Amino acid sequence: MNVHQEHAGQFTWSIDGAVETITLDRPERKNPLTFEGYHALIEAFRSLANLKDKVKAVILTGAGGNFCSGGDVHEIIGPLTKSKPDELLRFTQMTGELVKAMRACPQPIIAAIDGACAGAGAILAMASDLRFGTSRSKVAFLFVRVGLAGADMGACSILPRIVGAGRAAELLFTGRSITGDEAHNWGFYNRVCPPETLLAEATKCARDLAAGPTLAHAVTKKMLHREWSMDVDAAIDEEAREQALLMETNDFRRAYEAFAAKTMPRFEGD
Repeated sequence: MNVHQEHAGQFTWSIDGAVETITLDRPERKNPLTFEGYHALIEAFRSLANLKDKVKAVILTGAGGNFCSGGDVHEIIGPLTKSKPDELLRFTQMTGELVKAMRACPQPIIAAIDGACAGAGAILAMASDLRFGTSRSKVAFLFVRVGLAGADMGACSILPRIVGAGRAAELLFTGRSITGDEAHNWGFYNRVCPPETLLAEATKCARDLAAGPTLAHAVTKKMLHREWSMDVDAAIDEEAREQALLMETNDFRRAYEAFAAKTMPRFEGD
């Protein structure tokens, strides 16, 4: 099954089998976000909760050899300098809703990152579950460069979980960019790929995840997010409850039957 649709010139999406690919699609400007783009992406990620029977994994990428250069300087940053306090708060809360939507959607999200990955683009990568990059890509949390804190869209909470507190502090205080190889060494990237195979490798990973026990993947994603604020004993208890529920599923039974028959299980997400 293949579906293709464009959202207001901001991004395109396609579904191939059980994998949805969202492509930021303003290549002439390195795929920056606009007010309209933020709202469209929030809607897209929120809608995935209702598509969990059809879409099992998501790829987020950019067109034209870049991921995302952040908020559009002229369409977002310029107008914000003239906005009223209540308008500014509505904007910052709205951008945070995008990260919340990405973390709440049940499907694992793989970011395929080439070229520029800066500002809000770096946040999109950070909010994804897995990140595949290229050596030539540049990741930068640029907020300090425009006089703002690194405390943006959850960066002070999520980034230290990925790269550690000291490295996160360096990136957020300095706004410096890191190469793809450095991002991989720091644990921000799960894998570095040649640019020409980046999307193919991300797609293979997404298809592998989509073929797995997707109810279990959704629980793993949920608990990775939720347990950061739990103490260890509470986390163990919550995992016990979630795992017990998964032991009631048909996928759990299928896995045992396949093992007994010395075949590969065919998971169906129920």
